[in-house]
Amino acid sequence: MDNEYKILSTIKSPKDIKSLSHSELESLCAEIREKLIEVVSVNGGHLASNLGIVELTVMMHKCFNCPKDSIVWDVGHQSYVHKMLTGRFDRIDTIRTKDGLAGFPKRSESKYDAFNAGHSSTSISAAYGIATAKNLKGESSYTIAVIGDGSLTGGLAYEGLNNAGRYKKNFIVILNDNKMSISNNVGAMAKTLSHMRIKPTYLRVKRRTEKLLSHIPLIGNFFKKVLRHSKSKLKNLIYKNTLFDFLGYTYLGPVDGHDLDELENALNAAKKCSGPVLLHVVTKKGKGYEPAESRPREFHGIGKFDIDTGEPLSSHKGFSAVFGKRLCELAQKDRKICAITAAMTLGTGLSEFSRKYRNRFFDVGIAEEHAVTFACGLASKGMIPFFAVYSTFLQRSFDQLIHDAAIQKLHIVLCVDRAGIVGSDGETHQGTFDASMLNTIPDTTIYSPCYFDELRHSLNAAAYMCDSLVAVRYPRGGELYKPDDFERSSIDFDVYGDENADICLVTYGRLFSYACKAKEELSKQGIEIKIVKLCRIKPIDCKAVEIASRSKRIFFFEESLVAGGIAESFSYELKKTGRNYYYKIHGIKDHFVRHESVEEALGELKLDDSGMVEIIKENI
Repeated sequence: MDNEYKILSTIKSPKDIKSLSHSELESLCAEIREKLIEVVSVNGGHLASNLGIVELTVMMHKCFNCPKDSIVWDVGHQSYVHKMLTGRFDRIDTIRTKDGLAGFPKRSESKYDAFNAGHSSTSISAAYGIATAKNLKGESSYTIAVIGDGSLTGGLAYEGLNNAGRYKKNFIVILNDNKMSISNNVGAMAKTLSHMRIKPTYLRVKRRTEKLLSHIPLIGNFFKKVLRHSKSKLKNLIYKNTLFDFLGYTYLGPVDGHDLDELENALNAAKKCSGPVLLHVVTKKGKGYEPAESRPREFHGIGKFDIDTGEPLSSHKGFSAVFGKRLCELAQKDRKICAITAAMTLGTGLSEFSRKYRNRFFDVGIAEEHAVTFACGLASKGMIPFFAVYSTFLQRSFDQLIHDAAIQKLHIVLCVDRAGIVGSDGETHQGTFDASMLNTIPDTTIYSPCYFDELRHSLNAAAYMCDSLVAVRYPRGGELYKPDDFERSSIDFDVYGDENADICLVTYGRLFSYACKAKEELSKQGIEIKIVKLCRIKPIDCKAVEIASRSKRIFFFEESLVAGGIAESFSYELKKTGRNYYYKIHGIKDHFVRHESVEEALGELKLDDSGMVEIIKENI
């Protein structure tokens, strides 16, 4: 097994790296890249970011002693290399599959994973907490936060930088600067880092100045100490201070992130510094695989692909693309329509909009909280902002949704992509919380279409039939099964089947497709049901409740958290009718959904057609 990976297959722990020669380390890096491409081409996943961090990961494990020294990965999508080097190479082929390795760091998976991650900008805060805890316990070791320049567009990163800047122990922040996150980086920090890359003389000037002062008899060391602790203009002139220096860090770099010798020297230098250090490492996203180097955005997160061509093995129109096209159509007719993304232009389907309507397109970086409040500012002056965001990342904006949007009754449109189960990215990325979260906010309207035409109509309604906070949520991928005899009659709800049937199945979103298949299977067994299909899930149409209440048994299936969800709201409305009925809610209970395919997850949760059939038959 894996005989072609002569060095990589022998790495059982980071200790095995320390004795390797320079040429062996270079061969190890080449083998890692080959294995990365092989695995991700089959399983899908994050390729470009992992290809770019190969040398840095190898040299960190050579220079530090993990797990005594703690490495905290920001986002964590670039930890595949780390997993290969920490005793998990023999399982790397299972990454992102059911019962296999997670696609992100996971403390329960390995002692080498210091902190779970899946969202951006958390590493510095978490690492500072870990470092502080170790200090309180009397432990002496290094704590390293590895953060990308894209993650530095998130506000939490600055909160961590600011707070940890006063720490006096072995604390190192490694800035992996590949000039982009998922989309190209935006904002002042991107410009600052670009300027620092253009003028990499900073560290040399520092060293030469200190060396010169050291040779001045009697007063040289005195002046050196004065300059180090001075806030004068003279210090700024000589030391070329950066933002990081002002925050209390010793800034080292920029360093070539693909030069093993340079990396080793820089990492060892960082270890010798007193106080917090920021090591600026410049890498190339997609390094070593031409398709990923030339198209890093497409290979950030990718499905199965052909290794020789780099082309995806499956391509179909999804909800994101339909959303993007429809928003362009709306924007063409209405100059008040604006689009906002948090570094997800490609992923949310806004690429065409960004080209056609540049002055109305805003990429705010990985800053979802800012995106919502920024949208509210636009809305307060009569614009109609559409914020396209993955369900899992919208969670970060809960406070802003309440205080800045809902309380002020400002009309912003949330386009909630990847709603429901997303599959292999696992717990940190499942879109299973947005329905419950948004359902708790007063004066909020939520649409959850099942098909492309419903998405288009929902976007129209969100733009022109609502006057406060409104969300349109839709799943990852494309539309599913649609019965030939089903026709949409309302943007609020539809009834499929005999309205007077004794058994009623209520659902929304893509689960309607599974419900239709369940209806067909039950019909073959002599059991007739009707389906109340909700498209507007908040507020719930009272007529939909009245029709459902005519049945003796009502089953609600929800691809979302049950607690605080739509099924509970529907139940409350049902009780108002005063009728007698049996009511059962089936959704996601009080747990997180692990990484596996969407089909496998829905099957385990009994939210697919066979699960619906089983539950209905058990309860009639």
